[in-house]
Amino acid sequence: MEFSVIPLIAQAGGQAQVDAAKAIALGLGTGFGAIGPGIGVGYIFGKVIEAETRQPELRDEIRATMWLGFALTEAIVFYALMMSLVAFFIA
Repeated sequence: MEFSVIPLIAQAGGQAQVDAAKAIALGLGTGFGAIGPGIGVGYIFGKVIEAETRQPELRDEIRATMWLGFALTEAIVFYALMMSLVAFFIA
């Protein structure tokens, strides 16, 4: 048995409420999807600062790895945005 909130909202107040509910879901999905990467980016940069103060001679190697980690962590935000947009336009 499949349960969906959208038909219940549609019965209650029409298409305008459905669009509003989808817009709220889009914002919440993207917002919650950005929390983890935000924490991860802060952690990455904090550890880079620690590593550079401990071994300043490895600065270039540390920064190269930092940018790779930053890019991979930020990609998660775009995945969350894409999935939220898919849910917004398909559901």
